[in-house]
Amino acid sequence: MNWDIVEGNWGQWKGKVMQEWGKLTEDDVTRAKGDREELKGILQEKYGLAKDEAETKIDEFLKKAS
Repeated sequence: MNWDIVEGNWGQWKGKVMQEWGKLTEDDVTRAKGDREELKGILQEKYGLAKDEAETKIDEFLKKAS
């Protein structure tokens, strides 16, 4: 799956993102607005991940969701 699909339908994906990453708040997910780089930064902040680790987690999420 392509991230553009997620970004374009962010309202529908917010719940799935919050379910995947339980430490994220409604405000965190709203702040991301479907922007992959913003989400990556939030994951780094909340989970203490390195950039590449956060990127891998997002890729894994996309694979599961498709």
